[in-house]
Parts: sequence; structure tokens; C-alpha cells
Amino acid sequence: MKIFFLSLLIAVVAYVVAAVGGYYLITKLSSNIHDKSMEATMTGAFVFGPIAAVIAFIAAYLYLRSH
Repeated sequence: MKIFFLSLLIAVVAYVVAAVGGYYLITKLSSNIHDKSMEATMTGAFVFGPIAAVIAFIAAYLYLRSH
């Protein structure tokens, strides 16, 4: 149970880091001039964040379980 919750904590941290990083990346690379901040916010929160959280959870869980 300890491994699961530690992996969950790592996933939450990865979500926040990826969402903020995704926001920054979209604001710098998007050619959208009408609503760039909304695009960046939604992409960071609903694309980059969840993908990073799932990958981080699986990686952390497998790593912690093996050690």
C-alpha cells in the first residue's frame, strides 16, 4: 500500500510539472492568435498533465516494486 501511495504522489507531482510545462510550450509554439491562453491552459491540463501522470505512476510503481 505504501508503494501505491508513493507512486500516486509522484504522479500528482508529474501532472503539475507537465501541465505547467505544456502551458509554457503551447504559449511559445502555437500560432493561434485569437485565444492562445485558453488553448494553452486546456492542452496543459487535459493532454500533457494526464499523459505525464499515467507514465510517472506506472514507472514509479514498477521501480519501487522492484526495489
